[in-house]
Amino acid sequence: MTQAQASAPGVEVPADASAAQVADKRRLWIIMGALLLGILLASLDQTIVSTALPTIVGDLGGATHLSWVVTAYLLASTVSTPVWGKLGDLYGRKILFQVSIVLFLVGSVLAGACTSMGQLIGFRALQGLGGGGLMIGAMTIISDLVPPRDRGRYQGLFGAVFGVSSVVGPLLGGLFVDHLSWRWVFYVNLPVGAVALVATALALPATTNRIKHVIDYLGTVLLAGATTSLVLLTSLGGTTYGWGSPEIVGMGVAGAVLLVAFVFAERRAVEPVLPLSLFRNRVFSAAGAIGFVVGFAMFGAIVFLPLFLQVVKGVDPTESGLQMLPVMGGLLLSSITSGRLISQWGRYKVFPIVGTAVMSIGLFLLSFISPDIATWQLALSMFVLGVGIGSVMQVLVIAVQNSVDHRQMGVATSGATFFRSIGGSFGTAVFGAIFANVLAGNINDRLAGLPLPPGLAASGANISPKLLATLPPDIRSGFVQAFSDSMQTVFLVAVPIGLVAFALTWLLPEIRMRHTVDTVPPAADDAAIDATSADGPSTTSAESVERPAVTGTAGQSAADGQGRSSGPVEATVVIAAADDLRAADVTDVGRR
Repeated sequence: MTQAQASAPGVEVPADASAAQVADKRRLWIIMGALLLGILLASLDQTIVSTALPTIVGDLGGATHLSWVVTAYLLASTVSTPVWGKLGDLYGRKILFQVSIVLFLVGSVLAGACTSMGQLIGFRALQGLGGGGLMIGAMTIISDLVPPRDRGRYQGLFGAVFGVSSVVGPLLGGLFVDHLSWRWVFYVNLPVGAVALVATALALPATTNRIKHVIDYLGTVLLAGATTSLVLLTSLGGTTYGWGSPEIVGMGVAGAVLLVAFVFAERRAVEPVLPLSLFRNRVFSAAGAIGFVVGFAMFGAIVFLPLFLQVVKGVDPTESGLQMLPVMGGLLLSSITSGRLISQWGRYKVFPIVGTAVMSIGLFLLSFISPDIATWQLALSMFVLGVGIGSVMQVLVIAVQNSVDHRQMGVATSGATFFRSIGGSFGTAVFGAIFANVLAGNINDRLAGLPLPPGLAASGANISPKLLATLPPDIRSGFVQAFSDSMQTVFLVAVPIGLVAFALTWLLPEIRMRHTVDTVPPAADDAAIDATSADGPSTTSAESVERPAVTGTAGQSAADGQGRSSGPVEATVVIAAADDLRAADVTDVGRR
């Protein structure tokens, strides 16, 4: 423990504080392990099902509802995110994180045991509700325990886990289908979730203060309805229904009406689920816009990489997962590196700027994919894309958390995550529609005059790697080239969207990273915003920072007017442990 920490106002440090800090370093990493497992559960389940879907349809039927196995999870996770954030602010992060784990595990058991497609879709939605709580819970819990200045290294690990799951998910799904059963895609969550549940129960301090709660039920329902209508519109428009059909028009009208009603309801709510006042925070507004556009471009384009590898390159699901490792490697490298540099410098704005530029370059490189592309060229393109993504996603959350009062930490974090998720939902739907429409034209051009085998749709809607392998060579070559051409179009369209995100990053204000976990100082207004890199990295000494005592995970000051601690200092010791870990990694402490 540093001398400044030992004498910080509002903290009573026990005589054996050094021994306590050694123990609490261990405790901090136990908590981090549990949070990382929670992130792994939620993010892995977004991708692990994809390679098992053909087998699931073979067992349960319901091919016409196939996409809903994925959509139900993403939709439930997205619309529940702001609700989980608000409930965490009201009732405490620990209990909500544990409830999320239980919900997720119950959904996993039921999904693995289901006997019909309708049951599977419903249980996937239940999983999504738990998954939304896991994602937002992990991000807000770490904000309770670690000051913004040190948060980068930890949330960088969150981004790394998210990237790992996006690649490992299809790989594990293929392994389970090939060697066990598709039901293990869901059962694998049980041991992981059980470990996370036990670790949080034993290591994570609980909130000790209680307040009177007012839940914004009306706002929650309106937000869920508006989001659902708009996501369904983009998912079904141009594919299941025509854009001018009564169904699509009705969804658009319903989404617009519910969105307007939500704004009016939030203006009158006592404790709104997504406070409109947050949008007056320039950091939150800019980060939300950037997150939406980045999610749109990233999720909308990256989902086509496994399809390219399996259909165009002809590899099996397991091999396609292995060939996507460069994305994971780039994301791991940039996510962890950016987090550590933010902790050292106390600045974050440069990383989204560089990240969106690199992401756009990666998307541009992927627009040249073709059946005969060299393995090294494809790997390099995916690596560049991963580096760009890893430099953006978690940094936006760190910036938002640094800009808001602690009492709004949960709802602000969930809001930032919500915009990224909803952007991904829209991007996936829009790029899917673009791909389907372009593919039909490309197939017609490539196979002009060639007779198609019975049961093969001219649009390519029912093509699969297994079916492709049975086609005559000339027809198979035409389909492969048509798929490749269509994917080139998707990645090329994604490039200008990535550049829009790059332009928006310049509007992101920069506020010096705080050394405390409780509140935004009054001086952190527009005068403090955009105090950018004119003077280089932060020169605030870690030795001179005063750190208030906090109560449990609430992160609120427990000191009374006399400078005495009136509550437990558990979390304060954990924070001090985080400082020691940071100091151990960087010898030039004076820079901080």
